[in-house]
Amino acid sequence: MKRELTSSALAVVAVLWAAQAHAQTADEVVEKYLAAIGGRAALAKLDSRVATGTITVSAQGADLAGAIEMYSKAPNKTRTWFKLDLSQFGAADMVVDQRCDGKTAFASNSMQGDREISGNQLQGMLNATFPTPFLTYKDAGTKIEVTGKDKVGARDAYVLLYTPKAGSPSQQYFDAETFLLVRTVTKVDSPELGGTIEQTNDLSDYREVDGVKVPFAIHIVNPAQTVTIAFTKVEHNKPIDETMFARPAAK
Repeated sequence: MKRELTSSALAVVAVLWAAQAHAQTADEVVEKYLAAIGGRAALAKLDSRVATGTITVSAQGADLAGAIEMYSKAPNKTRTWFKLDLSQFGAADMVVDQRCDGKTAFASNSMQGDREISGNQLQGMLNATFPTPFLTYKDAGTKIEVTGKDKVGARDAYVLLYTPKAGSPSQQYFDAETFLLVRTVTKVDSPELGGTIEQTNDLSDYREVDGVKVPFAIHIVNPAQTVTIAFTKVEHNKPIDETMFARPAAK
């Protein structure tokens, strides 16, 4: 009888522990994430961000390095510019300039030419509101649910399925202790890489800038290449000319 009671008690403890382990709701994870990166009040003060640093693209056994600049302006205007050194192949630098003016998007590649960005790649850019879409995801019609826990490296992470009103769903991984966003996994349209691909972005080296934590390291992996971005400087609320996000006039 005593043995049966002990077994029953252990079973109850195990059930309670399991319930506690999965007690986080999607709303709770999101609110803890927002608090972890600085809180709603600090985030509400941000209108723009300029981040500069280095980029390394690894593909087919070659590492191409260069400089990168990223511009963001609320609500969803972005520009990413980078230049890769191709001198090891006896070629000129490759310059890539990708812009979104909040309605349309455009990409220019000095080696591959210009193109309009459309489909779920465009929608993903429109959904990426600054400073974080998690501030107003309900108003945007996005659905979020906790799908369980997983490992990112050696650390536990809550996994949320993020389904926007339009565009591709993604998996968002939040560190179970710090509640910082450490990984995203999504499918994106990429004509440059041959079609729809699954891409994993790992975020790390969070540093506080103007009361808000920003990931200074981004590691991007897809079937075609690996991209490593290391920011050296991040500035908030720096004036940005609106024309920077528009498609440049034809020459």
